[in-house]
Amino acid sequence: MNRRWWALGALVASTLVLGFDMTILNVALPTMAEQLSATTGEQQWMADAYVVVFAALMLPAGLLGDRFGRRRMLITGLGIFLIGSLIGSLADAVPAVVTARCVMGIGAALVMPLALAVLPSLFGAPEDRVKAIGIVSAASALGLPLGPILGGWLLDHFWWGSIFLINIPMVAIGIAACAFLLPETSDPASPKVDAVSTALTATGLGVLIYAIIEAPGRGWGDPLVLGMSAAGVVLIAALVVRERGAERPMLDMSLLRQRPFLLSALAATLVMFVMSGLMFILPGYLQAALGHDAFGTGLRMLPMMGGLILAAKTGAPVTRRFGARATMTAGLVVLAFAALLGSRTTVDSGYGFTALWLSVAGVGFGFAVVPAMDAALAALPADRAGSGSGLLMTVRQTGSALGIALLGSLLAGAYSSRLDTTGVPDAAADTAGDSVVAAHVVAAKLGAQRLADSADAAYLHGMSVVLLVIAVTALVSALLVGAFLTNLRTPSQERTDVAPTPADA
Repeated sequence: MNRRWWALGALVASTLVLGFDMTILNVALPTMAEQLSATTGEQQWMADAYVVVFAALMLPAGLLGDRFGRRRMLITGLGIFLIGSLIGSLADAVPAVVTARCVMGIGAALVMPLALAVLPSLFGAPEDRVKAIGIVSAASALGLPLGPILGGWLLDHFWWGSIFLINIPMVAIGIAACAFLLPETSDPASPKVDAVSTALTATGLGVLIYAIIEAPGRGWGDPLVLGMSAAGVVLIAALVVRERGAERPMLDMSLLRQRPFLLSALAATLVMFVMSGLMFILPGYLQAALGHDAFGTGLRMLPMMGGLILAAKTGAPVTRRFGARATMTAGLVVLAFAALLGSRTTVDSGYGFTALWLSVAGVGFGFAVVPAMDAALAALPADRAGSGSGLLMTVRQTGSALGIALLGSLLAGAYSSRLDTTGVPDAAADTAGDSVVAAHVVAAKLGAQRLADSADAAYLHGMSVVLLVIAVTALVSALLVGAFLTNLRTPSQERTDVAPTPADA
């Protein structure tokens, strides 16, 4: 096989790891919550730390590769990711897990944009380059459904630290392959990394998400929560002001004035917001309320991914036939319907009903996100494709972080308000209020089946509230897209008009 395709294989292995690390932790959270005595807020931080750092550092990380060598910084990113994985595999407390996830987020922020940036130097022919970009992107997407299955299998056979340890051999192979197979490329003329803007992005996002996660326990009117919320808004506002005044900004905010790009990016971000939040809340229901083990939980999350893959496969021809606006609007309406259906889940519903609405949700996700990404990229001027795609990736990752924080906090507040701890000692009641997993542990120790039943009902109530919010948000987004998005000629449409292929027919 040609050397460049071996190099592509290394990039695929690396991005596959990044993909399943977005979801592999979710199925492990109930087990980790029990063994580490983690509250819902701490579980949110374990999931969100990776995504927040990933989103905040992706743009400056890409610029570092442009200026100092993409292969060098790609290998550095993989090395940092390996160190984070090693820390996670040895962790024995929540702060160590959060630290490991932060370190992994730094590495991922370097790897993801640079894995795509090195492809033009490997594949000169446009048709090969398009194929390679598709393969790398597909590897990242494939990691999402693989995460819960792989994580569940590992948890059934090993300790929870194995979900981190599994990264090490794959990343080590990626480092070796990149070192020997990738050529070095750079772009010294690229914008300089703005340390102040990078700090504002990371601090603003981190502070805002801290406030959101702490709010259910402290109350939204708590001075710390209010102060952190205000600080987060001020920091992000300062970032916007600074970037708008920069001659060569890292985040090209002026692109948001273009309505097609803004609405398409908003739709894509909403899908990531909802998917990340849903992937966070589902394992608790499947494991604690329905009683499945970790591997069984991973398998039972597949219907959503099956629906997503089906819609992603059929999305291109549907978009060519009806246009991006109609396809995105329909996808968001289907997503709203699925969430509304899911909100009717009860303790006695069983898994069959859950599989039904998860499949429908996956179809909605797929029909919304594929044309949204295509339309957003099509709206970019040719000379701003790089900065625009960087902004799009950043806001999508931010949507993921906010989905876990906001929807997770909404779930936590609804759960604790509905949990009945009558007759349970105060200390045990406080512990049970931390999470549904903690409630089941307390119930088992006290022999209080009534507490376990109440915890299941309270968790289902919280999940229903979250799904109703998702339904309303998706419907509002569908109205905005349907009313204000102009139909664009997407890249896929242009390729079809120029040279239809048998696959497209």
